[in-house]
Amino acid sequence: MIINAETIALAFKGFKSIFGDAYGQAPVYWDKIAMKVESSSRDETYGWLGQFPQMREWLSGEREVKSLEAFSFSITNRKFESTVGISRDDISDGKLGLFKPMIAEMGHTARQHPDTIIFPLLAAGFASPCYDGQYFFDAEHPVPDEDGETVNNGRNYTLVSNLQDPEDVTDRTEAWYLLDTTRSIRPLIWQEREGY
Repeated sequence: MIINAETIALAFKGFKSIFGDAYGQAPVYWDKIAMKVESSSRDETYGWLGQFPQMREWLSGEREVKSLEAFSFSITNRKFESTVGISRDDISDGKLGLFKPMIAEMGHTARQHPDTIIFPLLAAGFASPCYDGQYFFDAEHPVPDEDGETVNNGRNYTLVSNLQDPEDVTDRTEAWYLLDTTRSIRPLIWQEREGY
């Protein structure tokens, strides 16, 4: 086989198709517990995370505009890659078909890569802070009072636990998780700047 720009482009097109097919068929689970957020910069700051004000009856007069919580929680994008090389001899000898399973496996692995990032976040949640500065799983998450206030400067707020037993925070070897994944805002965030 003559190696030129056309044969390289055809090989790339074929590999891209194999990768895409395998990528589309691989099962994933991260999207069940995490919301996908598109990113357009090096990092994103989620100042809106927190409890939103509750609904109230509006009888008349002006609306009561409540500020959303202004936590400074940022996620910095990380880059991942997996690169393979195919020798010139394999292209010359027409042996590109030998690489189909490897390219398909790359697509499968790429599709499932977010699972390897998202699920360990749950296990780390007993020692990693979330948007409110508390550990993700903690006995003292501040929740707004009926006026939507959470700041402790003379205003009322409630501390809420998301642990089954707030007194026992030492043994997490057999942790299990109950998550509300029916809402628009899910417990975890998958932030993506570039697709695979």
